[in-house]
Amino acid sequence: MTLQLVGCSHRYSSVATRERLAFSPAQAEAALDGLRQRFPQSEAVLLSTCNRVEVYSAAEDPERVPTHQDVAEFLAAFHGLDALDIFDDLFERTGEDAVRHLFTVAASLDSMVVGEPQIVAQVKQAYDLALAHRSTGPMTNQVFQAALRVGKRVASETSINEKRVSVASLAVADFAKRIFERFDDKHVLAIGAGETCEEALRYLHDEGARDVTVVNRNFERAMALAEHWRGRALPWERLGEALAAADLVVSATGAAEPIVTLADFRRIEPARFQRDLFILDLAIPRDFDSAIGNAKNVYLYTIDDLEAACERNRKDRERELPAAMRIVEQETTRFMAELRHHATGPIIRRLRQGWEKSKDDELRRLFNRLPDLSDRQRDEIRQSFDSLINTLLHLPLKSLRDAATHGGTLHALREAVMKLFHLKD
Repeated sequence: MTLQLVGCSHRYSSVATRERLAFSPAQAEAALDGLRQRFPQSEAVLLSTCNRVEVYSAAEDPERVPTHQDVAEFLAAFHGLDALDIFDDLFERTGEDAVRHLFTVAASLDSMVVGEPQIVAQVKQAYDLALAHRSTGPMTNQVFQAALRVGKRVASETSINEKRVSVASLAVADFAKRIFERFDDKHVLAIGAGETCEEALRYLHDEGARDVTVVNRNFERAMALAEHWRGRALPWERLGEALAAADLVVSATGAAEPIVTLADFRRIEPARFQRDLFILDLAIPRDFDSAIGNAKNVYLYTIDDLEAACERNRKDRERELPAAMRIVEQETTRFMAELRHHATGPIIRRLRQGWEKSKDDELRRLFNRLPDLSDRQRDEIRQSFDSLINTLLHLPLKSLRDAATHGGTLHALREAVMKLFHLKD
């Protein structure tokens, strides 16, 4: 059985390439159906996230597994690209290397942010989708189920995903929670409509925030982001009104100078009635005058405040990385040994069964020719035959078991034994 991975990730390709090759959920379904039609004798699982697009395939016959070129052509055709333009952006892993890579991905050790917890859920979603489209098989079922177990083991035996290392997640989970016990009753204001605000809104949504307003100089972009989170957009001229109503502000514009000065804040302050206000200023240069942080009931955090905490958390995670990688190596070794054992087990059983049948047939003929043998004599003869068979089988079975344990020549040895003892059928 051959397992192969061909794909791209943040380690080997640009954001632009990953964006061109990414699959929406609907596209992933169509792609799985397409892979099954084009390579009907190969299993397939498609993993597509913001940082990677990976096609895992497996088949009993190595010739049936799509090659690097095959996958490049398939991805290019699906997305309307030229295969030559993406071929060099795709990396390939086979066999044990593919297993180790998947385990590393599921454990969040190959992520752009090491330890980010979303990836194990994304691996499970990819596997569940392949199951639903009947594109999996014995090998992909085994390796993806094992990968999910590895991800859970790393999460439970290390603290690699406990410390938050993205500014947005840290701000929401660690800083904002010091001020607010809940978020479902808070009004959130996003100033800006870029990736930073979108990421912060995602974490706030996960914490229960539903009342969202977006203000941006480009009103169309504000509307697009607000629609995604089922919020509302306001034109830039109504920023003061939005600030007066907000409980929590996330700001990340590209302005060259503060968009809210102390004087601006003083004008809207009476309309707030001294309600708590959490401001997450992620802009460089800063969007809010630092003096606003001294106002009553205002909690202003800048990216500098958060980056220091993120860096401490990154170092904590890095200290956990060796322990996590040891788990991946242990699980990879165990998986490969079990896989090789499964590959040799049927051959060993069939080889022994064939010799046992020959022994029984020969004993039957011998006892028919020597009807006067006593029961004790018959038992001694049987024991002698058993001993002879065990002696003759010892070396070939030992070679198969050693190959199953250490790998290497297993495939060639397995084929030779099957051919030598006529086990093909």
